[in-house]
Amino acid sequence: MSAETSQKETSRFLAFPCIPHGTLKADKTPVLNRWSAKITNGHEFPGAQAMLYAAGVENEKQMTGAPQIGVATMWFEGNPCNMHLFDLGRTVKRALEEQEFIGWQYNTIGVSDAITMGNQGMRFSLQSREIIADSLETTTFAQHHDACIAIPGCDKNMPGCVLAILRHNRPSLLIYGGSIQPGHSEKRGTINISTCFEALGAHSYGQMETADLEDITRHACPGAGACGGMYTANTMATSLEAMGLMLPNSSTTTATTADSSASSPAKLRECVQAAEAIRVLMEKNICPRDLVTRKSLENAVAVVMVMGGSTNAVLHYLAIAHAADIDFTIDDIQKIADKTPMLADLKPSGKYMVSELAKIGGMKSVMKYLIQAKLVHGDIMTVTGNTLWENVKNAADLNFDPSGEVMIKKVEEPVKKTGHIRILKGNLAPGGAVAKITGKEGTEFTGKAMVFDSEEELVRRLENGEIGRDPNEKTVLCVRYEGPKGGPGMPEQLKSSGAIMGAGLSNVALITDGRYSGASHGFIVGHVVPEAQCGGPIAILKDGDMVTIDAVANTISMAVSNEEIAVRLSNWKAPPLKVNRGTLAKYAHLVGDASHGAVLDMF
Repeated sequence: MSAETSQKETSRFLAFPCIPHGTLKADKTPVLNRWSAKITNGHEFPGAQAMLYAAGVENEKQMTGAPQIGVATMWFEGNPCNMHLFDLGRTVKRALEEQEFIGWQYNTIGVSDAITMGNQGMRFSLQSREIIADSLETTTFAQHHDACIAIPGCDKNMPGCVLAILRHNRPSLLIYGGSIQPGHSEKRGTINISTCFEALGAHSYGQMETADLEDITRHACPGAGACGGMYTANTMATSLEAMGLMLPNSSTTTATTADSSASSPAKLRECVQAAEAIRVLMEKNICPRDLVTRKSLENAVAVVMVMGGSTNAVLHYLAIAHAADIDFTIDDIQKIADKTPMLADLKPSGKYMVSELAKIGGMKSVMKYLIQAKLVHGDIMTVTGNTLWENVKNAADLNFDPSGEVMIKKVEEPVKKTGHIRILKGNLAPGGAVAKITGKEGTEFTGKAMVFDSEEELVRRLENGEIGRDPNEKTVLCVRYEGPKGGPGMPEQLKSSGAIMGAGLSNVALITDGRYSGASHGFIVGHVVPEAQCGGPIAILKDGDMVTIDAVANTISMAVSNEEIAVRLSNWKAPPLKVNRGTLAKYAHLVGDASHGAVLDMF
């Protein structure tokens, strides 16, 4: 899609599109303030100009000639993933001033998934993606910004930013806040946030002393940065870099130095480079809809598979495709999984932390190898104004010497020959479900259903050590009424999945119409569609029904006849929604199903 076409496409998607004033000056140089000029040039909007002077515009020359760039941070103090983002934004603002641009720094919300995990706060997590997108879209249009530099740091931040820039479609790029450094326990060695949840399971089943649990809790997170494994934040960062929406190595540059005492110099340099890159995007009029294409979506999903990424990526890339008006479905995701090997030995299922990827050249080196292996498209355009291949062709080659630290395996020697994320369908999930199965836990599981109408019910049983005590009995735990509408908010279930792994319950699988954290692993299936609240078959599953999950045939089914399913559904009545006021009530009424990205504008 050409830049001209992308601008026209914007008009089709917006009720009140802004109209640029032209792209070239009389001397044929690009007009960079093509959007802000609407209110800063001439005398039609003196009130707007008065406000801008008060906010810091220095003179008429700057008012009428300087492009205005929104610098959007998802900063808040109460979360290590986000607590440093305001300072990164200030660095970007200063770098924009060096470009003779005006940088307007503003902020939107964030939700800490780790803080809210397993409690009512988690119901607000997924909907924060929409609030972030709405905030950036609103500010960009309302303030007539010419471009946007967004600085996300946590799970829902990244897709929220991408949804927004696709809506306003003005030159934009993302700066990832960076991964946290590993934690350290004297007794347990290298630890991270996921260790806390697995330690809770071990403690509940009498396999860990309270002092050890407290030591892990105290030392798992040493400073600023996003959760350190290939969890959702790092999954989205690495795959968005593969889409061309970030500068090279943004996704694998850590938030701080190795001792976690200061901001990473490389991350600060990236903030300066972002100001230079946004100028290139504006001069070439390269917009988000030029970058988010079917080929770049294929890149993103392929990288999710290669890196052993989070199931949340499925939800987010379906939403991104919808925002970009690209026909891209869960079936397309399965097709990519079928031909893409899992190569990364990264947590939660592997050995290494994302911060250690910098040792091997970062994502640039990984991307170079993936392009050479024909697993991703190297010819897509990126925020540098160059192709992905041009960005990475001079990166260091990956070292596959087994005597060293091999974090990325050869294509010929994969962790798993096909993608670990599987799209399952069957009489339990006729609209689809998403499994995360690396093969370490096997590829098929059959067991008796044990049904819970909320995660809280299951967590109580796990904390009392009541689940999976008989090693000879296989159990499929089913947590329902936790979908986008039923939750509401489709809460993640790391507390329960982590407890199962920590307790070593290999005879237990877990299915839900809710979600999982990127830190979750084990035999787990989520995103069951239709969800229980909407009358999906998961709503009429009973204790003792036999459930089979097959990650080779990509099926999930209960051994219940079609006739019996019909009878049970005819006797089922939808429970009332759990909330009827406020933001979650609006979310529950508007949200679509997980197999279409759980978006709010599926009109």
